[in-house]
Amino acid sequence: MGVVDMSNPPTSRTKDFFASPALSLSLAGIFRGANVAGEAAAASMVVEEGEEGSGGGGGGAAAAGGGGRGRREETVEISSENSGPMRSRSDDDFEGVGEHEEEEEEEEEDGDGKNKKKKRKRYHRHTAEQIREMEALFRESPHPDEKQRQQLSKQLGLAPRQVKFWFQNRRTQIKAVQERHENSLLKGELEKLREENKTMRETISKACCANCGNTDNSTRDGGLTTDQERQLRVENAKLKAEVAKLKVALGKYSPGTTPSCSAGNGQDNRSSLDFYTGIFGLDKPRIMESITQAVEELQKMATIEQPLWIRSVETGREILNYDEYVKVFGAAGNSSNDGRPRRSIEASRETGVVFVDLPRLVQSFMDVNQWKQMFPCIVSKAATVDVICNGEGASRDGAVQLMFAELQMLTPVVPTREVYFIRYSKQLSADKWAIVDVSIDKVEDNIDASLVKCRKRPSGCIIEDKSNGHCKVIWVEHLECQKNTVHTMYRTIVNSGMAFGAKHWMATLQLQCERLVFFMATNVPTKDSTGVATLAGRKSILKLAQRMTWSFCRAIGASSYHTWNKVSSKTGEDIRVSSRKNLTDPGEPHGVILCAVSSVWLPVSPDVLFDFLRDEARKSEWDIMSNGGPVQSIAKLAKGQDRGNTVTLQTTKSKDSSMWVLQDCCTNAYESMVVYAPVDISGMQSVITGCDSSNIAILPSGFSILPDGLESRPFVITSRQEEKGTEGGSLLTIAFQILTNASPTAKLTLESVESVTTLISCTLRNIKTSLQCEDS
Repeated sequence: MGVVDMSNPPTSRTKDFFASPALSLSLAGIFRGANVAGEAAAASMVVEEGEEGSGGGGGGAAAAGGGGRGRREETVEISSENSGPMRSRSDDDFEGVGEHEEEEEEEEEDGDGKNKKKKRKRYHRHTAEQIREMEALFRESPHPDEKQRQQLSKQLGLAPRQVKFWFQNRRTQIKAVQERHENSLLKGELEKLREENKTMRETISKACCANCGNTDNSTRDGGLTTDQERQLRVENAKLKAEVAKLKVALGKYSPGTTPSCSAGNGQDNRSSLDFYTGIFGLDKPRIMESITQAVEELQKMATIEQPLWIRSVETGREILNYDEYVKVFGAAGNSSNDGRPRRSIEASRETGVVFVDLPRLVQSFMDVNQWKQMFPCIVSKAATVDVICNGEGASRDGAVQLMFAELQMLTPVVPTREVYFIRYSKQLSADKWAIVDVSIDKVEDNIDASLVKCRKRPSGCIIEDKSNGHCKVIWVEHLECQKNTVHTMYRTIVNSGMAFGAKHWMATLQLQCERLVFFMATNVPTKDSTGVATLAGRKSILKLAQRMTWSFCRAIGASSYHTWNKVSSKTGEDIRVSSRKNLTDPGEPHGVILCAVSSVWLPVSPDVLFDFLRDEARKSEWDIMSNGGPVQSIAKLAKGQDRGNTVTLQTTKSKDSSMWVLQDCCTNAYESMVVYAPVDISGMQSVITGCDSSNIAILPSGFSILPDGLESRPFVITSRQEEKGTEGGSLLTIAFQILTNASPTAKLTLESVESVTTLISCTLRNIKTSLQCEDS
């Protein structure tokens, strides 16, 4: 049991929800570096053999180094190529995974003239071709079965034992480097937070009275105002929470250990629960009692109709009858309110069908990395804080884990919600599963999760397997939140429960599952895949577009990843500006990146606004960067049944030069997005042919579109079909990201801020003019 980083994928082996069955996308760079290193076999290090499952070469090295009492001393001859200072197994290079050793005896005459036998180890170095072939198989399957190893050994002229230990050593090295990298990121983040916390403390102490803590502006020149002091205290509280999380993460378990109780038989699982106390002091009876009640409540909430749920005549949404809920489940359901004031209840239910098989869907909920990828527009941070029980078998039936999540809207003006909860997966019948989330009081008592408190009453989904790879999902979202001031534009959609409700989760799930189907499809009609000749090219473009959209979602939310500063443009819009430095991520340009975001209300329907922004024929009406030039499509790929779910590669030609732009359009029953970014032409041409896109640097900008949440009625009654619908307003968030300086040590300049705020103001003005909704 242990704690993992909030911003990095866990070290456990997880299948990327979209990618190859090898490892997650975060290891793609390691694979490429390893392939190059493997070919340069002249400067490789020795990796000793160990038994399968012993942790790779480390076990063998320890045995060889230790020698052992009562045995003959063993010596190792190392070739001149490897002589010199001994290097650590977790070095950044991955050379030398191709050696194999054997023992041979030789006679040596000792001081008494007697011949004495000793063993020395003989090393076999693999050829560059052998390493290339094994690397190719490793990228597809890091754990080859016996048949694959036998086939590869015959192909390469190696013993199966040599192939077996090559793969074992390879896995050990990649795991060691990944763990070291994650620990260094944790330590760096912790040091950064400590410095910021220290600065905040010094600022507050200078501005406040040492005795009472109040600001005394009358006796101190240059003292902070009350609003400034309050803001500092808010920031300081956030930093304290982050530091507490990271302290637990760094101190709970050493590198190389995994935060799981057991992955084996039922006996191990039972004993781990019997003696489990956890980092928050949660004991087995409390956990089991909570999740048992939560499963029962979720099943009832998902199946009972009226009078528990009443369907609104005006909106068609189901509304919880709280009086009936109290009768069925008690005064506070499964979680008491403890008399805490100013709490609001948000309850919603949604039913839908998704295009994915049941085992894969269950796995995506229980693997935190896949869960984040499934809901990128809602989940900005997530982590498995503690694995209480791994469950039984490959399906992990009965798995229990403590999770943390930061939930966001795609705008910086709405605060995020941080919540700790127990997630439990339970197989109810042969074709039905339950994924249950419920918060435990004691967790919040130990860690101040957020200034905007949020707890989960029994929530989750009931998943029923249908024919042909379909699943019926009934989603129940039941939250208890501390009341908080929300920006006027978003007050209706947040307070109504729509922003974080079941409809939002269900619509996002359906969109992502549909995207997966189109990604994996091999029989895509020509009309849905124009401009790309190969299936590999189609997959490579779709993967790049997916990464671009994930990056956009991370960049524009109110997550604690960013610190937003509010500025006002010359035209009066409130614009939030944030900057960050990219040092190591190959997926973004290196240097100082500036992000500017503005959210506005427009009196047009979301559908009309979405169609306007994605229409390449009208792009020159709002896109300043196109300079009014014509936009043409080079490739267009469908990734959903709705015509709005497409990935497009466009070219904009001007007098001097041409530019390629990758655009990803997403729409579902709740929200829509148009995300785009300029791309390197030569790099994109290689992606079209099917080359790996993970090293293509891309910096997305775009739009997020939401309904304003106001239920409108027609002013007149008519039988004409085109006038029957009512059109509400839209909440539009526009975001631009620019690279201000290629040097990460450079400072952000005022000119850069002014240029990007002017860009947003001009774009908004063009959109309002084109849609005929100018301000009065």
